Amino acid sequence: MRTAIIATGLLATAATIGGCTDPANSVGAQAPQSVAVALLHDANGAEIGRATARPANGGLRVTIDAKGLPPGLHGAHIHTYGKCDAPDFTTAGGHWNPTATQHGSMNPAGPHEGDLPNLVIGADGRGTIGVVIPGATLAGLLDADGSAMVIHAGKDDLMTDPSGNSGGRIACGVFAAS
Repeated sequence: MRTAIIATGLLATAATIGGCTDPANSVGAQAPQSVAVALLHDANGAEIGRATARPANGGLRVTIDAKGLPPGLHGAHIHTYGKCDAPDFTTAGGHWNPTATQHGSMNPAGPHEGDLPNLVIGADGRGTIGVVIPGATLAGLLDADGSAMVIHAGKDDLMTDPSGNSGGRIACGVFAAS
């Protein structure tokens, strides 16, 4: 079961992120690199936020802080490749799925590691989400072909394979060790 925290303010997450490094959970050769960051951009290249991943509780804690997005629910997924070519970001490939499961936390055959809860964007265009992905590692996230965080135009139904019917890709960022 994934643990999720959803908030509409950036300050709550900023306070949480500040003290979350756990050196005991560092991965092999990446021990000095305890965080991966993806700067999120829209199709026009404007920076709309960031996603952060760090080891925590036997997995990865992934946090997204976003601004300037349309209000409502948006699918948020880690995608297989570390590429974000605009305008449609299809170069990021499908969802990150090293365990070969189906999409969605409500799917009996899912979820895969790239599945995150919906990102809630408030009327002010801002939103924050945090989730722990059990078993995921920085080494897997930062493998030879990398990975990307993608925000979708619509909400994820958390069940339909392969992408939760979450619509087009409206923002993307490539994870890099930080």
